Amino acid sequence: MRTFIAMLLLLSLNSYATENTIKISEEHSANLGIKLGKLEPVTQIPLLSASAKVVVPPTQEYIVSAAQTGVIDKLNVAVGDKVVKGQVLAQLNSPELLTLQREYLKAASTLQLAEATFQRDKKLLEEGVIADRRWQETRIEYQSLGSEVNEHKQLLEMAGMTADEIRQLAKTHKLTRQLNVYAPITGVVMERLAVAGTRIDMMAPLYRIANLDELWLEIAIPQERMDSVKLGDRVLIDNGAAADSAAPGATITLLGQSVNPENQTVLARAVVAKQRKSIALRPGQRLNTRIIQASQQAAFKIPNAAIAQNEGHAFIFIRNEQGFVVTPISVVGKQESESVIKGDLTGTEDIAIQGAVALKANWLGLGSDE
Repeated sequence: MRTFIAMLLLLSLNSYATENTIKISEEHSANLGIKLGKLEPVTQIPLLSASAKVVVPPTQEYIVSAAQTGVIDKLNVAVGDKVVKGQVLAQLNSPELLTLQREYLKAASTLQLAEATFQRDKKLLEEGVIADRRWQETRIEYQSLGSEVNEHKQLLEMAGMTADEIRQLAKTHKLTRQLNVYAPITGVVMERLAVAGTRIDMMAPLYRIANLDELWLEIAIPQERMDSVKLGDRVLIDNGAAADSAAPGATITLLGQSVNPENQTVLARAVVAKQRKSIALRPGQRLNTRIIQASQQAAFKIPNAAIAQNEGHAFIFIRNEQGFVVTPISVVGKQESESVIKGDLTGTEDIAIQGAVALKANWLGLGSDE
C-alpha cells in the first residue's frame, strides 16, 4: 500500500515538473526570437504615481504689516523680488509716530532731571544730611521714571523704529514722520497687499514673504493605496514621462487621517530636500510624483516583456538545461517599461527578456502567439 502511494506521489511530481518546464532547444529559441537576460537587483520599489502641490511650510511664511497708521509713501520691492533680513520694504508717513517720539523725548528729559536729583540725594544720604525716608522717595521716583522711559521706548519699537533709530532720536531730538518697514526674514516676496499713496490702519498687511529654503509637497494618494505607503518613503519628481533624477527629492513625513470626499484621496506630506540652483520648485506648482519605498527583501528589476500573465498570476521563464522553467513571481512595482518583482529567486538566473509570449503559448499548448 505504501509503495502504491509513493508511486502516485512520484507520478504527480513528474506531471507537475512537465507542466512547468518548456522543453526547447537553443536553436528553436533563437528562431522564436527569445533573448536571455539577467535579473537586476534593486533596493528601491516604485509604489505608485500621484499628483502633488508645492507649498511653503507655515513657519517659513510671514506677513509684513504696518505698525502704525499712515500713508504709504513708497513701496520698494515687488512680487518675486529676493529680500534680506533688515531690508527696507516700504516707507510710511505717520503723524502718530511724531506723538510717540515726542512723549519718549519728554519722558527721557524728565528722567535726566530725576537722575540729577537721585545722585544728589544719594550723596547727601551718605553724608548724613537727609533722612533715609527722603532718599527712599527719591529712589522710587527715579525708578518709576526709568520704567516710563522704557515703556515709551518699547512703544517706538512696536511702531517699527529700530534701536539705532531710537538712539539717534535721543541724541539729536529730531522728530520724523517717516517710518521704515523692514523685512523680518531673508526670503522672496510672494504677494504685495497694498498700493502706494493709500492710507492704511495699524497692522494692515503690506507684503507676504516666504523663506523657500524648505518646501513641502502635498501629495494626493488614492485612499485604497494608503496601506502601502509608509513614513520615510522617498518621493521623486516627474519631469515629463520619467522621474527626473536631477530634481530635488523628498521624504514623506506625514500621512493624513482623513479622506477628501471630493476625490477620495488622502493627503501625504513630503519635505523637499534643499533645492539645487539649476532646478527650482515654486510654491503653488502642481506636478506628478513617484513614491519609492526601500525593499526589505530581495527584489529584481526586469523588462515588462519578460512577464507572462495567466489566470491572474505572473510568471517568468528561467533557462535551464532542458529549456525554460515557468516560475511564479509577485510584481511589487512598475516604472515605464520595467517592473520590480519578488519570488523564489537567487538573482543569478538567466531569464527570457524577449519572446515570453511565444514561450507562454508553448507552455499552455496554444500552438501560436497570442
